[in-house]
Amino acid sequence: MPNDKTTVKLSNEIFQGKRILLVDDDARNVFALKSVLQKKGFEIVEANTGQEAIDCLHRESANYFDIVLLDIMMPEMDGYEAMKLIRKENRFKNLPIIALTAKAMKGDREKCIQAGANDYQTKPVVTNKLLSQMKVWLSR
Repeated sequence: MPNDKTTVKLSNEIFQGKRILLVDDDARNVFALKSVLQKKGFEIVEANTGQEAIDCLHRESANYFDIVLLDIMMPEMDGYEAMKLIRKENRFKNLPIIALTAKAMKGDREKCIQAGANDYQTKPVVTNKLLSQMKVWLSR
């Protein structure tokens, strides 16, 4: 029977080499998430606005990213609008998107799902919860 360290190591193998598009306008959030996620084996590409995220997705092939972590409250184009535009394109219909928001108001989760998110998490991000959500979406 594997010990706990072996089990954790095996369960994190799903993250190795996976590419994340991390979209957030707050450098502190990007730094914190990037630090944790890189240690798990993820490759990370950053975007600071919804429009930058759209541009990045268009520059890369449809299968370049395995998952998107998308902040909701950003200048110029917020996460809701970015998700709607991403979901309009057939090539991104199966791309998992986890919405991140500091504004935890009643109905926000439903609003994010309606806009195109697969999942939702409030800030400050609970790392273990986020990693668990990511495992679910990356294994589909």
